[in-house]
Amino acid sequence: MLLSIVMLIAGFYMLISGADYFVEGSSSLARKLKIPSLIVGLTIVAMGTSAPELAVSVSAAVSGSNSIAISNVIGSNIFNLLVVLGVCSAIKPIATNDSVAKRDYPISIAAGVLFVIFILDGVMSRLEAAVLLVGLIVYMIVSVKLAKKEAGDSSDENIDGNFSAVKCALGMIGGIAGIILGGNLVVDNAQSIAVAAGMSETLAGLTICAVGTSLPELVTSVTAARKGENDMAVGNVIGSNIFNVLGILGVSGIITPMAAESSAVIDGIILAVLSAVAYVWYLTDKKMSRGEGVTLILIYAAYMAYIIARNYI
Repeated sequence: MLLSIVMLIAGFYMLISGADYFVEGSSSLARKLKIPSLIVGLTIVAMGTSAPELAVSVSAAVSGSNSIAISNVIGSNIFNLLVVLGVCSAIKPIATNDSVAKRDYPISIAAGVLFVIFILDGVMSRLEAAVLLVGLIVYMIVSVKLAKKEAGDSSDENIDGNFSAVKCALGMIGGIAGIILGGNLVVDNAQSIAVAAGMSETLAGLTICAVGTSLPELVTSVTAARKGENDMAVGNVIGSNIFNVLGILGVSGIITPMAAESSAVIDGIILAVLSAVAYVWYLTDKKMSRGEGVTLILIYAAYMAYIIARNYI
């Protein structure tokens, strides 16, 4: 079990480092190709921060561990919503952003509700997974068009001269390799630890995998909040949650139809309800206060206690 823990930590390190290299390499290459940073942020960076979740869930789906694939996404989204958003608003109250409040956040809630509807019968088919993936593609296309319209025709002059095209390509390839290998290590060793500790795959996905793969979002959002960039902090959380449900579950479900346990339906409903509660707090008084942020963190602690008790009792 000690070896599994060491290998699990190594897997998380490879996942996060791989995602960093991929984002840095692809972003630099995009700038060299004169692609606006706005589009880079909405696509490459958004997918890069969710790459650990994607690697873990896809690896789990390929190996037939559907419980980990589904619970990893649900657990990551709950962690993002309660811990990342909670810590950010506890650091500094998060002012309501009209674009996020009117478009992105409602889409995040709708995506979660749609996923729950799809797994009510105990399985998400390839067709239902394809619907989720198409939803992500439409969302990203519309977001890019609206963002370009709001920003106007702006050119990117911040081109990183230190990165040659070859270095960019090597960064992307190395990043992808790290993500894939790290994802396999996390899934394999999370399963080993779960068996040794008497945990179900669902609990391992909701805790070990979810927290580990959400570290990029936590670091990115907390850093942004400390610098006063609250829009970036909340945008990272909501954007990641949308990508996790529509993109990761979409890809995983297309690879193999995903059987869902009754606990997954319950956790999905909990995610949808908590998303709605946090949304109301986000809208109230045009901000999410420090008290509401602390409450979100306490709710996460209560949820952890619930799923651990559910597993062992």
